[in-house]
Amino acid sequence: MCRHAAWFGPARPLSWLISEPENGLLKQAYAPRMQRYGTVNADGFGMGWYDPVRHEPVRYRRAVPIWADANLPGLAAAARSTCLIAAVRCATVGMPVEETATAPFADGRWLLSHNGRVGRDGVRRLAADLAGLRDPDNLCDPESPRDLENPCEPESLCDSAWLAALVFTGLRAGASLAQALTVVVERAAAADPGARLNLLACGGAEVAAVAWGDSLYAHVGEGVLVASEPLDDRRGWRPVPDRSLLSASPDGVLIAPIGRGPSR
Repeated sequence: MCRHAAWFGPARPLSWLISEPENGLLKQAYAPRMQRYGTVNADGFGMGWYDPVRHEPVRYRRAVPIWADANLPGLAAAARSTCLIAAVRCATVGMPVEETATAPFADGRWLLSHNGRVGRDGVRRLAADLAGLRDPDNLCDPESPRDLENPCEPESLCDSAWLAALVFTGLRAGASLAQALTVVVERAAAADPGARLNLLACGGAEVAAVAWGDSLYAHVGEGVLVASEPLDDRRGWRPVPDRSLLSASPDGVLIAPIGRGPSR
């Protein structure tokens, strides 16, 4: 339903994800090569990056097609960071088309994008989960719901925003990024077995992604590129197996089947 990409490594401009590669997100917005659901991604776009003088990341989001923003080329060429994320959106039928429903979603230093869909009943269950959270251990131990004083509020009523809010709530409670993503994906899949739950998140010093129901690729070289589909035709792009978690940090890149141990 969307396409997204992230970079973690030496500082690069956002154009590194968007317009420089022959199959960057600009092209994937109107001619994706591997998109299984939807044909174009014209319902908005967003990007985020980390500036060393700011505690929180910078975001730029629009509810227009990425090719319709005349300011984007200059901004994407100037915005540089060691950690980048960007997305183009194909909105699920019935979901709002607005900037607040466009990835990346943010909370503190965290940014998150969702490629996929959760059905209406599944969203209701996720909303009930979020409303009932009261304890920092709750996202880590779904069988023991208690009290959490500071759950994150979703930015929008769309399915992606509810997923992001649950992930951010887990992070606020002290879960690791990998742990928060895994627990939320498992909860969402239980709420809607047909859900597609490709999540991509970063915190400035790490990137993590879930492949669950749609394509996800990684390229490891001077840094780590993670994308819904390869941004170019270079050798080295590797598919991330379905129902797996990818984690990239200064310690390296790990890919683990969700629910089992990691592998390099």
